[in-house]
Amino acid sequence: MAERLENEDWQGVQGPLFKILRPICWTSAGIGGLAIFGAAIVVTASVIMRNVGLGGIRGDFELVELVCAACASLFLPLCQLNKGHVMVDLFTAWMPFKAQRRLDGIWTLLFAFVWGLLCWRLSIGLEEIHSYGDKTMLLRAPVWWVYVPAVFGTALSAIVAFAMSLPMIFSSMRGMERT
Repeated sequence: MAERLENEDWQGVQGPLFKILRPICWTSAGIGGLAIFGAAIVVTASVIMRNVGLGGIRGDFELVELVCAACASLFLPLCQLNKGHVMVDLFTAWMPFKAQRRLDGIWTLLFAFVWGLLCWRLSIGLEEIHSYGDKTMLLRAPVWWVYVPAVFGTALSAIVAFAMSLPMIFSSMRGMERT
């Protein structure tokens, strides 16, 4: 437990803001996991039905495509909160702790910028695909539905990364981390 708290302190994920963001990130990942689990059950049922001669569930592969595309972004905020992205410290291991923390904060701020850029472009894509009215071939499901969780996931990732970066970069903001 103490090791986890030290790790969270290093990452800058302590404080009142993260008491709000943490459950939102967990809920986002939970919804993504439940949706993918549901799609797996549908595909399993479809395969079993085909093997016993009942025919499969129409559009099962389309369902998997839609759910995987929609839910992939729902896991990103929790990954960002836990610093689950690949981190190579080969060139910075020799640096003092404060310098490493500040450099990690700068990279996390860059992550926030990129998440924000992705969110912006996905929201433009959402507007365009919604106006086209495209639907999948078999299920006739609107394709724009896939973009909604992607916009949400990247927006939440940007918020989490931005909030994590500030205390790591600016030592004067570290007081905001603790409650």
